[in-house]
Amino acid sequence: MSAADETADRAADEEKPWDEVTPEAARKLLVAAVEAFAERGYHATTTRDIAGRAGMSPAALYIHYKTKEELLHRISRIGHDKALEILGAAYDSGSTPTERLAGAVRSFVRWHAGRHTTARVVQYELDALSEAHRTEIFGLRRQSDAVVRRILSEGVETGEFDVPDVPGTTVAVLSLCIDVARWFNTQGRRTPDEVGALYADLVLRMVSAQKK
Repeated sequence: MSAADETADRAADEEKPWDEVTPEAARKLLVAAVEAFAERGYHATTTRDIAGRAGMSPAALYIHYKTKEELLHRISRIGHDKALEILGAAYDSGSTPTERLAGAVRSFVRWHAGRHTTARVVQYELDALSEAHRTEIFGLRRQSDAVVRRILSEGVETGEFDVPDVPGTTVAVLSLCIDVARWFNTQGRRTPDEVGALYADLVLRMVSAQKK
């Protein structure tokens, strides 16, 4: 792995899950909600389930979160902010479109594998958000989409990539990365690092990156 690759991955490596959530009671409730939503689904999870996992009373939950949907929004917002941070770091660290795309896919996939429980909630419970919150989150998703689209467009301009349909390929690349959260198993034979490297290679082959 090159120095640029290491820089691109640093955002995922240095992540300390939920440190931005304070106080500690609010963080414990959020972690409990992630576990419950991932295990049972948002709609099947009750506030009592969440509070019980956090070792608190249901009344304690409402001190920090007015509704269950507010908890989901907080989880989704943090996750999508992280996704944008990871992709932006990869873009900034690479000197060529090939390096940028490889770094973006590798670090994005590694996050979805390493934080697969959180990622499943972040990526697959969007329909449960309120209209206003869903609009906000889709705005962040469009920003992430724009980063990958920019990398692909620059690669086409430099001749490194052969991509006839940049918007469609952007959707394909992001979908490939995100789906890792659905199937990744920590007991499997591949680590998040290995899956990230595999997917980076697959995506470069998909866009016909020219070998240097």
